Amino acid sequence: MSSTLYMTDGRMKEVRPSNGVYWTLEEKQNLVGGYIEVVSTVDGHFMVINELGKLKELELNIPATRIYVHGRSDVILGNALVVDNRLELDGPGGWVKG
Repeated sequence: MSSTLYMTDGRMKEVRPSNGVYWTLEEKQNLVGGYIEVVSTVDGHFMVINELGKLKELELNIPATRIYVHGRSDVILGNALVVDNRLELDGPGGWVKG
């Protein structure tokens, strides 16, 4: 499985989790530079962003904003990781709903 890292300089790069299947929390945090938040893209994928991107005044990410489901009224700041499915995002345990 591969994911796409959208960088603030406009570049996009295919990236893979170290185990080849799903991203660990630490890997996701390293790619976006801090605590993570998961949002949706216009085509139904998951986008991992820096939860504090606005507070930290990170750089505008135009390519990620263009595919963000709320991109017409909000922006993505900092790097963004786009993954295809829940397994790739959360691993085999997935989210536990409470």
